[in-house]
Amino acid sequence: MSTALEKTTASAVEAELEPPVKPGLSLVLENKKLIVGLTLVIAIALLSVVGPLFVNVKKARMGAVPMNQRPSFKYPLGTESTGRDMLALIVVGAPNTLRIGLIAGGVGTLVGIFLGFTAGYYRGAFDTVVRSAADTLLMIPLLAILVVIAAFVRVVSVEMMAILVAIFAWPWPTRAIRAQALSLRERAFVQLAKLSGMRDLEIIFKELLPNLLPYIAASFVGAVSGGILAAIGLEILGLGPQRIPTLGGTLYWALFHAAVLRGLWWWWGPPIAILILIFTGLFLVSIALDEIANPRLKGSPG
Repeated sequence: MSTALEKTTASAVEAELEPPVKPGLSLVLENKKLIVGLTLVIAIALLSVVGPLFVNVKKARMGAVPMNQRPSFKYPLGTESTGRDMLALIVVGAPNTLRIGLIAGGVGTLVGIFLGFTAGYYRGAFDTVVRSAADTLLMIPLLAILVVIAAFVRVVSVEMMAILVAIFAWPWPTRAIRAQALSLRERAFVQLAKLSGMRDLEIIFKELLPNLLPYIAASFVGAVSGGILAAIGLEILGLGPQRIPTLGGTLYWALFHAAVLRGLWWWWGPPIAILILIFTGLFLVSIALDEIANPRLKGSPG
């Protein structure tokens, strides 16, 4: 009995000394949600490359085609009241909308990685300031602040829109990464690394960062989704790029010209359908990354 207890205790100590197991490539490839989600997102992104090979993107300009044409063989998704082909608008606008989210999410996640790791690992006054700032920004209706800022920007490009959204995209990644860093810094393998003479930066980059990659990726996906939502909110209010097609901008012009009341369903229907596909793909990727980071979630009910 005592021998079995000693073996169990020794196994527990060894598990505590070892860093968390990094997800293998086979585990990633076996996750169907991740494959489906990435396929949807990549397909939307590739529209900017593959789409122009089959669709004349010049028809996305105002006055390029006859107005208010119903979907037909010549115009598969119809045309709208400013003389733009809806299929060309989707081919050009969908990747632009996704690009806004990717840039905003990337910037926000990079800032979150720096602040989250620094605050979570070193603690102290800096941790208090970062935590308070992140919690405060998460409680404020950021769309109202973005509206005020965007109203003062005269020329808005896709990149400018992404930067505006990225300014407030860092609090959630910061909180998520900080929480994980707080948990891992107390693990025995980190203490063992300190005793072996590793510097703090080496511990962060060699021990903590690799084991938090699934959490960081999940935070990035969440930041991308939030960035797209914020951008669409601004664009529907008329504060987005005016000369560059985006899905939010297309919906703005549909609302401006009362497309719903006039029965022009092909004006607002396709952009909404593409947005549903984008958010579905990002949602599946987020769930898959959570399952990879925490295998106990896989197969759990609900």
